Amino acid sequence: MTPAPPDFAPLRTERLTLRPLRAEDAAALHRLVNDWEVAKTLARVPFPYPRELADTWIASTWAQIAAGEAWHLAIIGEENGAEHLIGCVGLTRGRDGKAAELGYWVGRRFWGHGVAPEAAARLCRWALAHLDIATIRASALRDNPRSQAVLRRIGLRPAGEGVQTFLSRGGPMPVLLFEGGREEITGDAPPPPAPAVAAPATGKPVLLVAAVALIDADGRVLLARRPEGKPLAGLWEFPGGKVHPGETPEEALIRELKEELDIDVSVACLGPFTFASHTYENFHLLMPLYLCRRWHGEVRAVEGQALAWVKPQKLGAYAMPPADKPLVAMLRDFL
Repeated sequence: MTPAPPDFAPLRTERLTLRPLRAEDAAALHRLVNDWEVAKTLARVPFPYPRELADTWIASTWAQIAAGEAWHLAIIGEENGAEHLIGCVGLTRGRDGKAAELGYWVGRRFWGHGVAPEAAARLCRWALAHLDIATIRASALRDNPRSQAVLRRIGLRPAGEGVQTFLSRGGPMPVLLFEGGREEITGDAPPPPAPAVAAPATGKPVLLVAAVALIDADGRVLLARRPEGKPLAGLWEFPGGKVHPGETPEEALIRELKEELDIDVSVACLGPFTFASHTYENFHLLMPLYLCRRWHGEVRAVEGQALAWVKPQKLGAYAMPPADKPLVAMLRDFL
């Protein structure tokens, strides 16, 4: 059965669109990659590159996206109102499911315009926000300083050396290894917010955030995934938010739950349970955690965030911000 084009919403940057490859991209893809200066830097690309291989490879990328195994996307630019293929960028999920390998190439005529780091960083940010991965890995030929610079620019750090077989070069070649996580790639340590509690004369400001463990009739706890574009995107957390000046933690939770989940909660249904106290680089977080078993309305993701009802013993399987992690064991023991 011939695979169909996948249902994948394009990713956009200021200049570029990243979308699934199309059958009509094959000719342009072949023209750009069938260039020794491009092919020699790519481990899995033969040279010369047969024209029919472009059709086969495009179809294989559709199947991989549909299976959740890899995301190979076309890098599209616009010139005089028309789209044109610039190159490709992709992520392949590792066997452990918690890491992905980054790869990319750009046609020679587009070198020197910052296309590779712009496209690679955008795909990595999407992956860390939407896939359950914690690490991005990549490699670059030892004699390819241009690619090494791209990987460093998007936040990957050196992780040793290795040897990799390059089809275009007919054998093994020495490579430098790189890897990075959410903080390195996205610069995603939480920013210093306006504190809800005044800073002491010396030391860091204290931020007061209220959170709640919503518990349904089956004893499951609701987690919400931080959406792309927010600090710590892709991590799961207990619903809640910052306590505004003049608010009590309970009032803040009532407001946040209505805004984020479209449910109504009364103060009487919010039971104080425990709290988290965690130091970040620029502030100290104090987060009381409440329990709530009763609310009015049906929980829905008003802001488009992913939601998951999780059995207490399964909470530890979800990647969470550092402040939330100590709360999991307490909830598990209590529930």
